[in-house]
Amino acid sequence: MYLSRIVVRGFRNFVHLDVPVTDKVTCVVGENNTGKSNLVFALRLALDAGMSSNYRNLTTEDFSSGTDISTPQQVIVSLEYTDFAAKANEEGMLMQCVVGPNLARITYRFRPRREIREAIKAGKHPVTGLTIDDYRWEINGGGAVDPGIAEWNQDFGQWIKFEELQQSYLVVLLEPLRDVEQRLRQTHFSPLAKLLTPADIPAAERTALVDCLVEANSKIAGSATISSVGTAIKKSMDATAGKAFTMDVALGMSSPTFTDVARNLTVLLSNNAVKQFEPSRNGLGLNNILYISMLVTFFARRVMEAKTAGQLLIIEEPEAHLHPQLQRILYSSLRSDDAQTLITTHSTHITSQAPLSSMIILTNDGTVSTKSTVATKYPDLTESEASDLERYLDATRSTLLFARKAILVEGPAELYLIGPIVKAVMKINLDEEGISVIPIHGAHFESYAKLFRPNAIAKRCSIITDGDAQNDVYEPPLNDEDKEGEDEIDLEFDLFALSRVQKLKAQENDCLKVFVGETTLERELTEVGTLEMFAAACAEVGAPRVSKFLKKLATELPKTGTLSTAQGAKLKRAKEYVLNTSKRFQKGRFAQVVSKYAHLAESIPDYIRQAVVWVTQ
Repeated sequence: MYLSRIVVRGFRNFVHLDVPVTDKVTCVVGENNTGKSNLVFALRLALDAGMSSNYRNLTTEDFSSGTDISTPQQVIVSLEYTDFAAKANEEGMLMQCVVGPNLARITYRFRPRREIREAIKAGKHPVTGLTIDDYRWEINGGGAVDPGIAEWNQDFGQWIKFEELQQSYLVVLLEPLRDVEQRLRQTHFSPLAKLLTPADIPAAERTALVDCLVEANSKIAGSATISSVGTAIKKSMDATAGKAFTMDVALGMSSPTFTDVARNLTVLLSNNAVKQFEPSRNGLGLNNILYISMLVTFFARRVMEAKTAGQLLIIEEPEAHLHPQLQRILYSSLRSDDAQTLITTHSTHITSQAPLSSMIILTNDGTVSTKSTVATKYPDLTESEASDLERYLDATRSTLLFARKAILVEGPAELYLIGPIVKAVMKINLDEEGISVIPIHGAHFESYAKLFRPNAIAKRCSIITDGDAQNDVYEPPLNDEDKEGEDEIDLEFDLFALSRVQKLKAQENDCLKVFVGETTLERELTEVGTLEMFAAACAEVGAPRVSKFLKKLATELPKTGTLSTAQGAKLKRAKEYVLNTSKRFQKGRFAQVVSKYAHLAESIPDYIRQAVVWVTQ
């Protein structure tokens, strides 16, 4: 069986979260302070027997901000499970929780206790004046009322014995700041102790292992040096305590049992340089991998031996201390395992591999509550578009999942130039504003645009795109024969550009706006106020004549006012020179050099200014 749906209402920053969950690895992603850890805590309220029940007695601060608990309120954490039919252990555990064919529900609620609810219903208690002491927690199974709409005074499901439930369903949490080395030393936490119990080893083998220790102890105690130290301690104790209180002293190991054997076993590692060393000599990252590997082995054994009715591994920030390559390997390994896993992450290396359907995206929209979505559940996103997004969301572009706000652009030139020029001219630091400039490496914005809307990813996003569809790829024909149909080809490009922009504009909403330049970025950026910037960059890349022309033109053209026809023609020629120079030296490299001289910029195109102003609101 596996967890298939999570509903959280009224808890901390979650006024209403209702998301599906995948059966393998679910990634909870979002910027800082969107409630990833709060979501993990909410899950544990309903599932984790390892959490003290004291935490289930919530405080006033655990209610969503602005909630007045003096009138009846509730916190709901409801979890639905599926794929348990015809599995004896799982059906037995969920017997009291079934709500439909192959569907079961476990719900944690914190609301006014039964006596208060009944008194209010009978009119014997006012619907005001409640305190936190009037609230109690309960865990119910089943219920005909959907937890997404249940009111505080609606009963649903039946009380279930939490302890019995948790003996069958295992929840293991790995916190973000975990001391794996310490966990491995402690029997209670170490997966090794769970993998090696007396029941796992035949009696004859246990006896043989204990006999090995007995023999070793005898040899140790018989050592001349160790024996002499014991004699010396005995002599000193005789003198200190006196004959009435002295005791015999010998050095050795206590009488061994198999429990001692299991308790004192440790993991020994080897590599090309060192043989059989303890994990304490390892780095934190590899110890994390070791610990997770042991947990997965333990989970797999529980399934093989039919000792479980389900299990959930929760890992906060699995990328902690891990090289990007190891992050990708770890995620792929978790996806291939049988254990259902939920991870919270800030790693674009992980999200670049994760299916979009497996991501719970949390967004801070500026209010006290967090918005949540699984993007592929948005009805207007077609299967083809979802597949495109999963291919396109590499480690760079998946930054949009973590940014507070986003500016989507076509390519590396915009990535390198927009931030520095905005900072120089508009005095706005996009990083400090939590705004990421994200290149999609093309003009295929339609799928991305569908992600940004109030009922999907509720964060502001500006799209900055070129107005021409050709994007300077189309070259003029080389001979007269090739010129046949040139007008029709140009018209086809123009119609495509118009159609593309119209489609994007049609998707605008409270979270998304599209800002279009007339032609290409390099032409649009070439203004009177940026000639000095481009002149310096052209000189560095090796275009001295273009640099000289731009520098001279910067002194001739007025900084303000309308340009004459002749001046306008010169500026138009400058735009073409800059564009051709960027092509000649590769657009990405040229943009990198230009960004070094962004401090010389004194103006910025209106469409880029408007995009920045809108997204920063």
